[in-house]
Amino acid sequence: MKFLHLFVVIMILLSCVQNSTNTDEQAKTKPKSDGSDNGKGWVLDNSPNPLPLDKSQVPEPIFDAEPGFIDLYWKAWELAWDHVKEAKNVPQSPYMDEAHWKEAIWIWDTGFMTHFCKYAPTTFPGIESLDNFYVAMYDNKKIVLSILISDNPPLFAWSEYEYYKLTGDKERLKRVLVEKQYLQKHYAFFENPTTGKIFPYADRQIYLENTPLGFKWSGSHSGMDNTPRGRENKETMLWVDAISQQALSALYIKKIAIVLSEKSIANEYAKKFKEKKALINKYYWNNDDGIYYDIEANNPENQIKVKTPAAYWAMLAEVPDNNQAELLKNNAENPKIFGGEFPWPSVSRSDKDFAAKGKYWRGGVWLPTAYMSIKALEKYGYYDVADQTAYDLLNNMYKTYVEFEPHTIWECYSPTEAKPSTQKKNAKIARPDFCGWSALGPISLFIENVLGFHEINAAEKKVVWRKYREGRHGIKRLRFGTVITDIIGEGNTVVVNSNKPYTLVVNGEKYLIEKGETVLKVEK
Repeated sequence: MKFLHLFVVIMILLSCVQNSTNTDEQAKTKPKSDGSDNGKGWVLDNSPNPLPLDKSQVPEPIFDAEPGFIDLYWKAWELAWDHVKEAKNVPQSPYMDEAHWKEAIWIWDTGFMTHFCKYAPTTFPGIESLDNFYVAMYDNKKIVLSILISDNPPLFAWSEYEYYKLTGDKERLKRVLVEKQYLQKHYAFFENPTTGKIFPYADRQIYLENTPLGFKWSGSHSGMDNTPRGRENKETMLWVDAISQQALSALYIKKIAIVLSEKSIANEYAKKFKEKKALINKYYWNNDDGIYYDIEANNPENQIKVKTPAAYWAMLAEVPDNNQAELLKNNAENPKIFGGEFPWPSVSRSDKDFAAKGKYWRGGVWLPTAYMSIKALEKYGYYDVADQTAYDLLNNMYKTYVEFEPHTIWECYSPTEAKPSTQKKNAKIARPDFCGWSALGPISLFIENVLGFHEINAAEKKVVWRKYREGRHGIKRLRFGTVITDIIGEGNTVVVNSNKPYTLVVNGEKYLIEKGETVLKVEK
């Protein structure tokens, strides 16, 4: 009997040692939970949403050329619906869960999710989910969720402005910019990071470090976990995405301030933007290669020449001039770099660390960086390249959905075939049912680039449609502000139904849409 007791004790000790020496990054950093509320008044819920998705609150796309894209569209919304979560003692509940860890929320993921949730704002709490970050970080209130990486990419201002364009909710902009100053506080948080500190609301220390010429960072904190950027000198590298995202934040804080007629704020952040823009173009731009690179902190003349979509954060932030933008466009459509049948790999196909099966951020195609890069191309009028790469990306997602089991949407995709990407440490495939930000493809890129609705502006009561397809296509129940409209075209005929008047711009021509049905003859 004593021997049995001793054996049990030894086995328990061995189990503890094994658990404590687990070197997998996720095991080391994942917030602990046993599924109970642990006195916090909150219980993890991994189950599907018990209520059915009300499709009447979601736009309905029309695309006769490929009905399968419609199937993928609805699959994305249904998966996202399962990630609308409710929890006690959370400032904003319900909120969007990122489809990764139920105990944590991510700035990086949630910011991108707002860019598809904006199409169904009455059903999907996209922009509201950002309040869980604001309250925890800047109102000093405890929340039971954990902000896993608080120095994730600073996307708040961009997300708030783009959401506003669809909803016209100026009161929310006033709250986050003027009343609570969340956007300015987050800009300052990123600008003046307390490197090494772990905040009560977070599970990882701040890795970001500011220098006179940019930011030191890390792969996981930038969101591009195992990126080959930096090779052997990541510790001394200044990350082009970090400084470009700060420029993006300054740019969109300025835009929001202009909407609210806050001239002093607009002027202040216009100056900050100008300073960042000058630094990026002076040190990070390489004219011979036509791209922005990371640089060496101790020797800023030394650019670290690894081509990744991170360069397009500068383009999204309107940093390059037209000549620079043309070169970035060339890289985007070059099949040896980011173009080809499977566009937007996370590192150039010509890079020595490019992995044909993906290997996460060493070649895998990720919807967030692909979406960002496509939106960057649009900023400079490269709609042909933006729309074609969006179509090719969506087509790859659809083929994977049909041909690969389980038939679902994935965390990231292979850059060479219709399959999910492999993970970063092994040959296993990435996470399934990831909507999450992967819904950006079947929803946002579908509506904006494949169907061609490049601008939808509630404040101006305007829809801009690049109608470049012949067959029957369009959208029903498109909601922007208080307008709900159907826009369906075939050939040079467009039939519009709307509950209120607005302006529809088709291939550069303006048409006044009245309440009820309007039939237009447009230029193809």
